[in-house]
Amino acid sequence: MWLDAALAYLHFSAVFVLFAFLTVEVMLARGALDANAVRTLVRVDLWYVGAAVVALATGLSRAAWGVKGWAFYAGDWVFWAKIAAFAAVAVLSIPPTLAFVRWRRRVNAEPGFVVPEDERRRMRRYLMWELHVAALIPLLAVAMARGLGR
Repeated sequence: MWLDAALAYLHFSAVFVLFAFLTVEVMLARGALDANAVRTLVRVDLWYVGAAVVALATGLSRAAWGVKGWAFYAGDWVFWAKIAAFAAVAVLSIPPTLAFVRWRRRVNAEPGFVVPEDERRRMRRYLMWELHVAALIPLLAVAMARGLGR
């Protein structure tokens, strides 16, 4: 029982941190991205990816070793929809992460570099898609916890 509670706490905390850092990325990408903003984006994105890894690891651990057990989740289409939404967010996060790294390289080579407006807008669209798809995950989690997909 304590293991399940600890895993739930870690899972929820990681999800909250994930949303916090994704929101920070969206907010940073609202305006011009100079060298300082790019460096901040890279650091924030690293924390975001770390939170996603912890959320996935603790979520799968809850499914495997939690009170409900794997059998509860394995046959639940809502569980698999939640996993699919998480995977979609992960795929959507690849272009922004690669752009942030590319921009950091440019900043390191050219300290006065400012991200071109069209690139900034394109990456912000990806971030907004990430945020909107990620918003489905808690909804699916609530349905899943109540056995609505079984």
